[in-house]
Order: sequence, then C-alpha cells, then structure tokens
Amino acid sequence: MVSLTSYAFVSMMLFSIGAIGVIARKNIFVIYMSIEMMLNGINLFLITFARYHFNIDPQIITVMVISIAAAEAAIFLSVIILLFRSKKSLNTDVFTSLTQGEN
Repeated sequence: MVSLTSYAFVSMMLFSIGAIGVIARKNIFVIYMSIEMMLNGINLFLITFARYHFNIDPQIITVMVISIAAAEAAIFLSVIILLFRSKKSLNTDVFTSLTQGEN
C-alpha cells in the first residue's frame, strides 16, 4: 500500500507546478489549466487525509468541488473563446483595458 506521505508529496507537487504555471505563463488558457492543476492537488490532499482518518466529509467536499469546477470550466472556456475572437490573441499583455471600445 502506498503511504500517506507519497500521496501528500504528489498533491504538493501538483499544487506547486500549478502555482508556477500561474506565475510564469502569459497565455490565458495555460493559466486556467494551471489553476485546475492546483485545484486537483488540493482535492488529492483532501482525499488522502479523508482516507487516512476514515472520514467521509472531505470526500463529499471534493465531489462538490469537482462538479462545480466542471460547470466553471464551460463558462471559462466560453469566455476564452470570446476574448480570442475580440483580440485575436490569448496573451495576457493584450488585455490591459477593460473598456469595450478599445482594441
């Protein structure tokens, strides 16, 4: 059986790689995928300790988070498509203005 520290290490690495991706990247889609990776790292950590302590509450929270993330993914991807259609780029440097009239 795999130990608790192995799962904790993998979840910590997932979160760390996601955090580095959010900080270092400039593409909106890659930033979004990095945020999702961080969320999966947190979910794995919750499931690990739920299994270790024989508690079902974090597992229920994780299922709720995954279902909300699925709905959020559809909305975020549609926003990315709209941004790409308006600016022809997904680079974060292009999106400096919040007004609709500027290019």
